Amino acid sequence: MPLTPFDNELALKQMTTAYLSLLHRPTSTSSLRHPKLISLGGDHSIALAALRALHHVYRKPITVLHFDAHLDTWLPSKYPVFWTSPQSVFTHGTMFHLAARESLLSNSSVHAGLRTRLSGADFGDYEDDDAQGWMRISADDIDDIGTAGVIARILDRIGTEREVYLSVDIDVLDPGVAPGTGTPEPGGWTSRELIRILRGVEGLNVVGADVVEVAPAYDGVGEQTALAAAQVVFELLTSMVRRGVEDLESGSVREEVGKGEGKDEL
Repeated sequence: MPLTPFDNELALKQMTTAYLSLLHRPTSTSSLRHPKLISLGGDHSIALAALRALHHVYRKPITVLHFDAHLDTWLPSKYPVFWTSPQSVFTHGTMFHLAARESLLSNSSVHAGLRTRLSGADFGDYEDDDAQGWMRISADDIDDIGTAGVIARILDRIGTEREVYLSVDIDVLDPGVAPGTGTPEPGGWTSRELIRILRGVEGLNVVGADVVEVAPAYDGVGEQTALAAAQVVFELLTSMVRRGVEDLESGSVREEVGKGEGKDEL
């Protein structure tokens, strides 16, 4: 995917065009309408291009399951800068706000692993997040409800039929196990906990995914962040394949929102 490093607006157009091209490629089975995406990064802002492309081919808002320490639904005006431009509104902290403004997102999206600082003394960031249709699961919630409780909240909110874009910012993990990222936040989940949750939600209808914000320059000598990210990609890929096999064995690909049974984490 060739991108210019000099112009964010042009890079976003290039990414969107590339994703559209990938999504219109033929699939290996006639029962699957479009290929499924997995992107590796890099800057989290790529999610906006992916959501634009998915919204275009599926003709409906997409549900996002977002694993991250931060909201990434911030209004561009929340950033304390004096000089602005049309390009400056598009960042790795505003892309889901822009997606909501473009009506790309459903009202059933979920954040998980949050432990973000807010931009002001009030809860305006959460109010903006609510208005964009998100449910929040904090990193601390896992201490009270465990991985099984986190899984249950996600499945209860999303179900197993909606088209889902699953986005993993590696800073959802604690910097003790994944230091190689640009915005580390103490108090995160372990890789074991995240993997357990991902296996528990493998029944989701994931049509696209990313694992992002891995910064090798900040990684440890053992490259533990890259190792954790690679395992997360493996979990996503195998879950998507497993869901596809189950859909084929059931005789149909589930395309419409309906009632489905959630899976446990085994």
